[in-house]
Amino acid sequence: QVQLVESGGGSMHAGGSLTLSCAASMRTFTRYAMSWFRQAPGKEREFVAGITGSGTSSYAPSVKGRFTISRDNDKKMISLEMNSLKPEDTAVYYCALGEFLVRVTSAYDQWGQGTQVTVSS
Repeated sequence: QVQLVESGGGSMHAGGSLTLSCAASMRTFTRYAMSWFRQAPGKEREFVAGITGSGTSSYAPSVKGRFTISRDNDKKMISLEMNSLKPEDTAVYYCALGEFLVRVTSAYDQWGQGTQVTVSS
């Protein structure tokens, strides 16, 4: 069974930086796309960034230029470097595994437990 475990969340003032990580326990990691989603209180879960097994990445317009997604296939991990954080980035961040890099939650089969990111003004 696949397990995804996020780490690295926390609290930060606006303008600061945080890096999230997600470790996967599975044998065929490179076959799958990995993405980050986030969910703020009272809002739907939304796509943040994703990366294919070969390293092609995609970003939501709201984070493009500020966030960077990367993956280490040997370590079976992905990371999300978040810079120039804004209060509107406050949410629970989830990593997800899916067959394709798409921006809809229904395309992802496995989810981590989530990690809280709080950005104060």
